[in-house]
Amino acid sequence: MSFTSILLGIVVSVAAMAALMLAVAIFRTRRIVSLAEKLVPPSGKFVTIDGNRIHYMEKGEGRPILFVHGLGAQLHQFRSTLFDKLDGYRLIAIDRPGSGYSERVAGATGGLSEQARVVHHFIEALGLEKPLVVGHSLGGAVSLTLAIEHPKAISGLALLSPYTYHSGAIAPEFAALYIPSPLKRRLIAETIAIPAARKYADQTLAFVFGPQPAPADYMTEGGGWAGLRPSHFYATSTDIVAIGTDYPRLQKRFGEIKVPVGILFGTADRVLDYQKHGVEMVGRIADLDLELAEGIGHMPQFGAAEQTAAFIKRMAERAFRA
Repeated sequence: MSFTSILLGIVVSVAAMAALMLAVAIFRTRRIVSLAEKLVPPSGKFVTIDGNRIHYMEKGEGRPILFVHGLGAQLHQFRSTLFDKLDGYRLIAIDRPGSGYSERVAGATGGLSEQARVVHHFIEALGLEKPLVVGHSLGGAVSLTLAIEHPKAISGLALLSPYTYHSGAIAPEFAALYIPSPLKRRLIAETIAIPAARKYADQTLAFVFGPQPAPADYMTEGGGWAGLRPSHFYATSTDIVAIGTDYPRLQKRFGEIKVPVGILFGTADRVLDYQKHGVEMVGRIADLDLELAEGIGHMPQFGAAEQTAAFIKRMAERAFRA
């Protein structure tokens, strides 16, 4: 047997093994997705905004409060913990484009200005009269961008553990999500990302929720299973890649914000430094209302739900009388 034949045989064997591993990964992904969509199916309404199919839920009547979730999250992070504590308001929570059951239009960048524009047009489409916007984590950055670029659309901001400062570096905990190549991002999303996310779910939740434990029913009531889908991973990676494209510019414009703004931050947040992203915002936005939740982590809507609801009510009273 010639050397060429041996080499060809090795190449064919390696290719066959790679194809088999790829097929197994895709099968495992599809199996998890099937379970995820059974345990946490879409349960709201849909509306098309700028080509994006937006999934949202609403409850109640009164002045509107709009909830915008953070990186890798979805609308149940508000519905499950806060909707029963905010009577007297029309409460609307959205899945940001690509997250949860919302679909992001092809060619979208995930930039903050782009996302804020979608939220603005969502407000118009639903006829919401200058809502108070509640933004958590990256949703706080989207909300701040909304206040800068579309100030007449809203009455104020109530920000929970908001991402307010981008240094240009990606934290080690999020490095695996930083995938600049859309093709590579799609390949990983459809093969290894979801089985890996399922395998390390407990560690991820401990980091995000800590020092408080994640609720026992978070994967269902909190919507966690909805994040175990390729489209959701792809959108999350897109968001983290895009954050550096326009936030450095937008951070310089916080002083332009005129609507009432409040920030609630846990002093034990492991995801974001409450000093950098919270305390240091005092003076950058006029009359900023800063409240600290002692010993609470990155998820105050779970770890301090009553305090969070009271904070939102206080900001609603301030925003709607301004």
